[in-house]
Amino acid sequence: MTTRRTRPAPRPPEGTPPRAELARQARAVLADAVRIAHWAAGTPGPGTAAPLAAHALERAATALELSPAQVRAGWDRARLAGLVELHGDTARPGWRLRAWDRDDSAVLRGWVALFDAWSLVHAAPEGIEAGAVAEAVEAVPQVLSLLQLSAGSVTVPALLDLLGQRVAELQEERCEVPLGPGRTAPAASAAPAETAADQAASAGPARSADLNALLLDWALEGLAAVGALTLGQGHATLTPLGNWAVWVKLEQICVAAQSPAGNIEQSAADMLLGCARLTPGPARDEYRAWLAARTVGSAVAELLAVARGEDALLRGLAFEALRVVGGPAEPEVRAVLAEPSLRPYALLWLAEYEGNDPDDAQDVLSREEATWLWVDTAAAVADHGETGLLVRHLDSAVQGTVPALLDEVRAVGHPRTVQVLVALAAAHPDPALAKAVRRAAFQVHTGGA
Repeated sequence: MTTRRTRPAPRPPEGTPPRAELARQARAVLADAVRIAHWAAGTPGPGTAAPLAAHALERAATALELSPAQVRAGWDRARLAGLVELHGDTARPGWRLRAWDRDDSAVLRGWVALFDAWSLVHAAPEGIEAGAVAEAVEAVPQVLSLLQLSAGSVTVPALLDLLGQRVAELQEERCEVPLGPGRTAPAASAAPAETAADQAASAGPARSADLNALLLDWALEGLAAVGALTLGQGHATLTPLGNWAVWVKLEQICVAAQSPAGNIEQSAADMLLGCARLTPGPARDEYRAWLAARTVGSAVAELLAVARGEDALLRGLAFEALRVVGGPAEPEVRAVLAEPSLRPYALLWLAEYEGNDPDDAQDVLSREEATWLWVDTAAAVADHGETGLLVRHLDSAVQGTVPALLDEVRAVGHPRTVQVLVALAAAHPDPALAKAVRRAAFQVHTGGA
């Protein structure tokens, strides 16, 4: 047993409403999205895919007595908050919609998913390069932190100054020279005496200030659109929901700084290996700490890159970490369903995300997928586990007998099949069964029947 320091559960800032009140406010923000989600879930046939088809938009506007613009905005929010899920051209109710009226935690998670997607809710101004928009999005957490720590309204000039500083830091980290709103290098025919640095020195700073002001206005409007802040004449103030959400994220960073096993600075692969021998609770703490120190998109991409590797143990652990990510990882997890090596893991992840009991989630796998997963798990045990555990792993196979298992294992085509069967034959105490497993391994190795 290892003695672990425990950190007392943090308390929200004084004046933060109770969770029930926060959930009530979140329900109010998403009221139109919930109505549209119920309508879409109850509408048979195609036509509710994203973007919302014109005829479906008209039907929804008539049925719900909303304008087409309100329907379109509510539909986008419903998808981003996990209230609806798209399966081809058909919309189905998400698990959050089913739990909406009774589960405050589900409501708050749905609103936080919308909050995290504020830059998708409110379209960026036209004519601005994507890189400049991305820099502004990356700088917004500092703006939100200032608003939260100020515990009141903050003037727009102060926010603009902070945004400009953070963008400059990001550009410096990337060794970039700001070239103004267009961010285009000088043409080849330009006078050689005027270099890019000369242009940046003469025109870049003023133009960059104008660009930052435009992007700050866009960010504040986007955050206001999701209910995270209110805008006054020349100032902005976090709403109770926004204040609570930013506090939660700041607390996650504090947890990350106190990562018990010291994995916060590690790569995803090293972090997962460091968690391999932890029990589930402490492992999840490590996952949360590691995730809190990174943007969701980069963390999910890194975990999936590890899952595509050759180490089956890391593949399984990567999806355990993705379970801690939750809703924000759903599009990326769904996108890997076409990859055979990740499909069984992704199907189980999605089944649990959609509210299925983990004990019943295996039902979503076909027999072939379940067999592939059995081999992959056996490979993880063979590489990192104990001999007895590999023998006991036989009991988890969906096949009723060892001969049936061997037949299907040979057919499934897992790249580690031979190694798994050889390891199992070496570990099993029954000589007759071990001989049959060795024969199967030889047949797979030689391509025989």
